Amino acid sequence: MKAVGFTRSYPIDHPASLKEYQVPKPEPLEHDLIVRIDAVSVNPADAKIRIRSAQDQDRETPRVLGYDAVGTIEAMGSAVTGFALEDRVFYAGDVTRDGSYAEYQAVDARITAKAPQTLANAEAAALPLVSLTAYEALFDRMKLSKGQSGSLLIIGGAGGVGSTMIQLAKALTKMTVIATASRSETRNWVQRMGADHVADHRNLVSSVHDLGFENVDYIFNAADTKGHWEAMADLIAPQGTIGAIVEFDGGVDLSKLQGKSVTFVWELMFTRSLFNTSDLARQGEILAEIASLADTGKLRSTVTQEFSGLSAASFKAAHQSIETGTTIGKISVTY
Repeated sequence: MKAVGFTRSYPIDHPASLKEYQVPKPEPLEHDLIVRIDAVSVNPADAKIRIRSAQDQDRETPRVLGYDAVGTIEAMGSAVTGFALEDRVFYAGDVTRDGSYAEYQAVDARITAKAPQTLANAEAAALPLVSLTAYEALFDRMKLSKGQSGSLLIIGGAGGVGSTMIQLAKALTKMTVIATASRSETRNWVQRMGADHVADHRNLVSSVHDLGFENVDYIFNAADTKGHWEAMADLIAPQGTIGAIVEFDGGVDLSKLQGKSVTFVWELMFTRSLFNTSDLARQGEILAEIASLADTGKLRSTVTQEFSGLSAASFKAAHQSIETGTTIGKISVTY
């Protein structure tokens, strides 16, 4: 089958940064679905892995990138339940396995769900990774409850995860949501997603104070954990919680949180599949809830750019866009 991948880490403008390959079509393990892929979305994680994972020497076999996908089930493993051939499904995949930049992909059925019926392929493909990340961060890591009141500051509100978290917080809780944005187009975007207030991340503390908030109960950082550390420590309420998804080099002073008894938590969407946790199937359950929210109009897809074709050229263009760091929403590639 055809796939797009790489054998060596190069800048995206290098001719070999992403190439087209012929690779074996996957065979299902007992819990697997074999999905004929219709569309994928490209995430910052894709670019990070391409840049970092083969810096010193060529890989013997190409690394096929891609996590988000929507497609149709062509085959199933012996232990799969709850699905049928030709079901349309969506998922964010498993970082340890070949990805979705391919005609077919093997994915564990337990981290998969039937795709939203009301969304086109490009829209559905853009939901899984960001919605799982945002949902897990809110309810599994930061321990919010459905219907809970309070204040939530989302740093990086216009990105894929931030855009989705705004919507989930407004749909499933009673939180007052403050999202950061600095450009007029990003301010307009986060307001369209449902943010109650918009703060400027360039002068975060004073901007939040100017909105009438001395402290906030929860902070989620989807942009720059280390760069905003001092501001987060200042703004978080006593006994509040800070969550983050962006790793950083060097340390931060955790003692700044000690006086307020603040909780700091990480979210990595791949943790459950990476460690085969006992609650692995929770991701499939979350995705089913996401599909329902989309089909009832409570969650919209955040696709703002779409490329066409399973080709190195399409994915290079998508990677070039996402590496600018100014992307609003999500990028999809349809096959």
